[in-house]
Amino acid sequence: MSEETLPGVEAERSPRIVLHVDMDCFYASCERLREPGLRGEPVVVGMGYESGETFGAVATASYEAREYGVESAQPISQALERLPRSDADTDGTTGDESTSGEVGHYRSVDLEFYRSVAAAVKEILHECADVVREVSIDEAYLDVTDRTGWQRAPDDDRTLAEGYARHVKQRIACEVGVPASVGVAPNLSAAKIASDHDKPDGLVVVEPGDVREFLDPLSVSSVHGVGPVTADRLSELGVETAGDLADADPSALRSRFGSRGVELHDRARGRDDREVTPTGRPKSLSRESAFSEATADREAKRETLAALAEDVAARARSRDATYRTIGIKAVLPPYNVNTRERSLPGPVDDPDLVESVALELIEEFDDSAVRKLGVRVSNLSFASGEQARLDGWDSAEEAADGGATPSRDSRSRDDEGRSETSRGQISLDDFESQR
Repeated sequence: MSEETLPGVEAERSPRIVLHVDMDCFYASCERLREPGLRGEPVVVGMGYESGETFGAVATASYEAREYGVESAQPISQALERLPRSDADTDGTTGDESTSGEVGHYRSVDLEFYRSVAAAVKEILHECADVVREVSIDEAYLDVTDRTGWQRAPDDDRTLAEGYARHVKQRIACEVGVPASVGVAPNLSAAKIASDHDKPDGLVVVEPGDVREFLDPLSVSSVHGVGPVTADRLSELGVETAGDLADADPSALRSRFGSRGVELHDRARGRDDREVTPTGRPKSLSRESAFSEATADREAKRETLAALAEDVAARARSRDATYRTIGIKAVLPPYNVNTRERSLPGPVDDPDLVESVALELIEEFDDSAVRKLGVRVSNLSFASGEQARLDGWDSAEEAADGGATPSRDSRSRDDEGRSETSRGQISLDDFESQR
């Protein structure tokens, strides 16, 4: 989509338009992407259910599995008691058969695969917003104030901002194949609460002027930055809802919680002046296209790949980016992901080279049926200056407290913001540290 402002949107406008994009049960969604037969079935991603494994914990559970009491960070033994493992998983089959909901499909954590899917989502987000704040592998804030507006579309009750958010959701679903919940609001904290309000695959818009009305009836734990410990302390003051917090005496909150109490009071009233601060430039650019059904037609594959290569090279040029690596992705049924790449002696801006290298690399799959193809350029350099360091996905708490990276101890308390575990999924960093 063009980076130009949508028709009818004026150049000068306020307030800010923030999208909070939260991938639903992300690890489980990735496993369903690889095994479509798992859709609608209880899926548990974790370690320790195979013999010989010493560490056992749930990384994430699908909503279907959560109905049986399976939760993230739960001991795998407890998960198996509540939701026995499907025989289909133990006899070597793919798990495509229906299980009537009485057993679950257990899958081992595949960090690299999840990162590859997250990278594809991240590229879409960077295309859809000038400012993106990545706060975890499955969560990001977007400032789209310069892309859309709060005005109503002609002959439509919906705002342009809602239409733009729907566009972002649809791109993620169509191009990557995983669901996302999106919250739209005039500030960060309200956008995050909105994205949590109608999961999974939800879209909630909170317009300026409606934030307080939206927040008031919600539990105080819904306020961004209020974890279980803070919620308990607020309950001692008779504060149970966001509306209670908004109506509380700011001086009493300051006395009990310090300056943070006033900050939470402001958020409950819909006030949050924090800007969406970017985490850096993308490390790669790519484009993918899926066939309506797997095809072994050599010319169809080459024609698709050539178009993808042209698009990716044009996007790199539009961003004043050069690249040192050119690669392809070929997805074979059912979801066998194959990547090939070629490194160059130095950074280049050469669309013809991108196409020729991509077409050479795809020759390995000339005789294979392919369901999806992709082209990627990586190891990017930017003419506007040295590329910003982007070493993964920052913690959700870093965005909550304005950018300071908390220690692991502070994350465990969850008073500075919600941890990945409380959002229903262990972070990749935490999971790696336990392996």
